[in-house]
Amino acid sequence: MARVRKVYVCRECGGESPQYFGRCPNCESWGSLEEQVIQAVAPVADGARLVAGRKSASSTQPQMALTLEQITDAPQARFSSGFAELDRVLGGGIVPGSLVLVGGDPGIGKSTLLLQMVSLLHTQQRMLYVCAEESGQQVKLRAQRLGMVGQPPSLDPQSTDPTANLYLLPETDLELIVNELIALKPHVAVIDSIQAIYLAAMSSAPGSVAQVRECTSALMRLAKREQITLFIVGHVTKEGAIAGPKVLEHLVDTVLYFEGDRFASHRLLRSVKNRFGATHEIGVFEMVDRGLQEVSNPSALFLGDRSESSSGTATIVACEGTRPIVVELQALVSPTSYSSPRRSTTGIEYNRLLQILAVLEKRLGIPLSKLDAYVASSGGLTVSEPAADLGVAIAVVASFRDRIVDPLTVLIGEVGLGGQVRSVSQMEMRLKEAAKLGFKRAIVPKGQAFPEIEIEIVHVSRVSDAIVAALPGRFHQPEPEGE
Repeated sequence: MARVRKVYVCRECGGESPQYFGRCPNCESWGSLEEQVIQAVAPVADGARLVAGRKSASSTQPQMALTLEQITDAPQARFSSGFAELDRVLGGGIVPGSLVLVGGDPGIGKSTLLLQMVSLLHTQQRMLYVCAEESGQQVKLRAQRLGMVGQPPSLDPQSTDPTANLYLLPETDLELIVNELIALKPHVAVIDSIQAIYLAAMSSAPGSVAQVRECTSALMRLAKREQITLFIVGHVTKEGAIAGPKVLEHLVDTVLYFEGDRFASHRLLRSVKNRFGATHEIGVFEMVDRGLQEVSNPSALFLGDRSESSSGTATIVACEGTRPIVVELQALVSPTSYSSPRRSTTGIEYNRLLQILAVLEKRLGIPLSKLDAYVASSGGLTVSEPAADLGVAIAVVASFRDRIVDPLTVLIGEVGLGGQVRSVSQMEMRLKEAAKLGFKRAIVPKGQAFPEIEIEIVHVSRVSDAIVAALPGRFHQPEPEGE
């Protein structure tokens, strides 16, 4: 008879512990251990005899390892998902047999995106949508709202049903789901969601660390063996990470995060892991009454109205993966009403703002330690790269001096602790995007020259030089200390 034992599994790292601790011994996260009941399988044979049997059989077993030259170069042609933005994030399209994990906050649009994807693909390939959290009638109602029912007939002239190749399976048992995948052999299957399905052989509850890990492992083996592309929906925790152990992200080929502000209509699909393409690539969508719609020009979404200029605004060119995006930054500096000034950021890293404010006060003598400072990016886009430093610094100084930066000027550069302006990567691509959108001047670090780009380039080496170039007028540069 199989014996039952209890272990405590960390939901953050997946580490196991024989007893409960308030702090995980592996990743040192607090309150992350959860009790799991594991039913062990009785031993089949003595370990020593099993090893001896393997040693005796090793002489007759054929060699299984292959060299690189012996492996066939069977091409795995990608195919389009129907969304150009999704294809960009995936690295150029869907790879057959790949396992893609899609995470995001509740209600952000994960199920809508995948349901629209299979609706665009079912006219050419067989699709399976496993709705583990909804009934078939609920999914059909959502499909009718998205306009999937009543579409033109499929490419097959003999087919009259517009959804003939789109199958729904409202099931939570992993064994039944695997059997249906093997019998139907769809080209693409969606599992919505991984936290709702369970393996009956395990006694733990659905959504637990052990269940999520074992179900994902079984689906990964099936996808590789049957060459079925699987899209798995995963819930996220309150910290923004995908619920379950980190090993879940290591099992899949691609990890996508669907982000967005619930008060805004746009959505960002971000790649944080991709074995078949670049990471940190983003796709931009907009939520409309008929579902998600692609945004072909995201720079227009994150760029404010340049016809009405105001003090404290500056324009930068951020790079998300291989895509340059022009973003408008807004800063507000005002006298504080408290003993310690307030610092607030939206879309900009908080510690980065504190560093830039310290540089402006120490190197340029601007008394920001007695002023409140607020910085935000237009459209709510999160900009985490150092190339936004120069734009943040100029926006803060412009708000402090109540000056207006030329709306046709972009600022690109990293600010060092000594007040230097350092170069950043992908400069030529950023400048081409700015020139395409009609910008006339760019303030960049000294170094490279770009004669083929039709935009005036102003090279600066220090933040004070950038302020003089962006805000014409008298500016007092304090003498260096010690002189």
